[in-house]
Amino acid sequence: MISAKILDQVSAAVSNVLPSQLSSDVKKNMRAALQSALERLDLVTREELEVQEAVLARTRQKLQELENKITALEKQLLGKK
Repeated sequence: MISAKILDQVSAAVSNVLPSQLSSDVKKNMRAALQSALERLDLVTREELEVQEAVLARTRQKLQELENKITALEKQLLGKK
């Protein structure tokens, strides 16, 4: 879900480019439409992105370690034949 702070910032930016004489009803409708459109985008927060990047980095490191172990085991196995 989009945070109220982000929605307020985007809404304010859009309001700044619209004529100032728009009624508050128009601004409320614009905000509701904007919120609906943003929620359909399936966005994630910066924190969620950073957590997933850290998980991916750990997974890549573990994969590299496993690949190195397999290579070493293959060398040992081929050396014994």
